[in-house]
Amino acid sequence: MRPEFEWDKGKAAKNIEKHGIAFDEAKSIFKDPGFITVVDEEHSIGEERYISIGLSENGKLLLLAHTEREGRIRIISVRKATRKEERFYEYAQ
Repeated sequence: MRPEFEWDKGKAAKNIEKHGIAFDEAKSIFKDPGFITVVDEEHSIGEERYISIGLSENGKLLLLAHTEREGRIRIISVRKATRKEERFYEYAQ
């Protein structure tokens, strides 16, 4: 079963302005067999949040902040992974 996604349209537009990455591209990291997800303890106030890192369908290594609501993945933000995050991803493979 493929996951379902949702997001706030305004936040998605701001993310494109700030980071140049669309949430539509971001959701493709979940197809990466090597993607990694961890709990985002720092931002899990009121609801559990997650950080995922993986390769997008366009070959970009992305860091995605998200939560789960009613069985759907709600994307909060996405950006290109930093060099340190790239090394973490590579080490985990």
